[in-house]
Amino acid sequence: MKLAIVTAYPPSKVTLNEYAYHLVKHFKQHQAVTEIVLLTDVNPNQADLNFTEDGCKITVRKCWTFNSYKTLYSVTKVIRAEKPDAILYNLQFMKFGDKKVAAALGLMLPTITKLMRIPSIVLLHNIIETVDLESAGFADNALVKSLYLGIGKFLTRLILMADVVAVTMHKYVDILQETYGVDHIKLIPHGTFTIPSKPQYDLPSGPLQIMAFGKFGTYKKVENMIEAATLVRKETGLDLEIVIAGTDNPNVKGYLDGVAEQYKHVSNLRFTGYVAEEDVETLFTESAVVVFPYTSTTGSSGVLHQAGSYGKAVVIPDLGDLKMLVEDEGYTGEYFEPNDIKSLATAIKKIVTNPRLRVDIGKKNYKAATAYPMSTITGMYLETFEEIRSKRKSSKTSQYAMA
Repeated sequence: MKLAIVTAYPPSKVTLNEYAYHLVKHFKQHQAVTEIVLLTDVNPNQADLNFTEDGCKITVRKCWTFNSYKTLYSVTKVIRAEKPDAILYNLQFMKFGDKKVAAALGLMLPTITKLMRIPSIVLLHNIIETVDLESAGFADNALVKSLYLGIGKFLTRLILMADVVAVTMHKYVDILQETYGVDHIKLIPHGTFTIPSKPQYDLPSGPLQIMAFGKFGTYKKVENMIEAATLVRKETGLDLEIVIAGTDNPNVKGYLDGVAEQYKHVSNLRFTGYVAEEDVETLFTESAVVVFPYTSTTGSSGVLHQAGSYGKAVVIPDLGDLKMLVEDEGYTGEYFEPNDIKSLATAIKKIVTNPRLRVDIGKKNYKAATAYPMSTITGMYLETFEEIRSKRKSSKTSQYAMA
């Protein structure tokens, strides 16, 4: 199978690029895949293809850029040239831009490839019905929210033109089936990127690192985390380092620079900037606790799965979708009330003052992470492509029989 994947890819700063890296890493090891064609936003000489594992050929075609109005045309042109046997889209609603028209044009691609008769699966990381549009930076008043929700439903119908739409949560399957009256939604879990054979539960010497990882500024904000960790310092006298790992959300450029200026008086506060793939393991391994400073959620959490794979204790907001994901997949952690600094400080304090609790949570999360390695997840996608092919072949046979 010659598999095309439409996605952002490292070192791109566009969302879901890290997820794409791990998809490629594991797809290339399947014997059924003869070539992977990355339809992406980075140049071939920039793409991070430094895999230690053997596998199939990988071709990188830069054919779109964030906020371009030519994405629909440019990606379609490359698909016609490459003639893939199947296409996987790694999507969320702002994948192709934070300008609404540019984003919408990119999300029309599954409709085009449906018309081209190429078997296609859309991995949809979030759905418009569960996104807090204001917190996520999509809209800031009732009229705009209503308009954006209508546009989102229209775009969802275009996305649903794909042969299969894969989502990472049971709840999303139910909502899409009930709202749009479709039956080709499939649950394929998020999966765990890297699973060390033996996670390190002992921490390095020095300060205990309280870490948050992601793209910040919309529904992921770090001010309360900084305030809470500072409060824990005062109450316990512990040597704590606050680590903000990642970059601004594309919608809120300059956010982290503003936070750094606001809290420049706080000691042991570190902003890492962009974290390269090879540095992720060290980042998690050295952390005592991983904090999720979210005010809302927009889908499954890659950071949760990463934390689990390294056996980390986590501090999680008591939010519907995220809490459901945690419980459905067997993860655990200390919960806090969103936007409540004292509640967050209490959750952090429980873990950093109790090494036995920290390790116990880490072991449970590691066990949950091992249930869905990316090798299994990519295998599920390949099985789904075979189901699409078989269904089409069966349909053709039936048509010939009727003729």
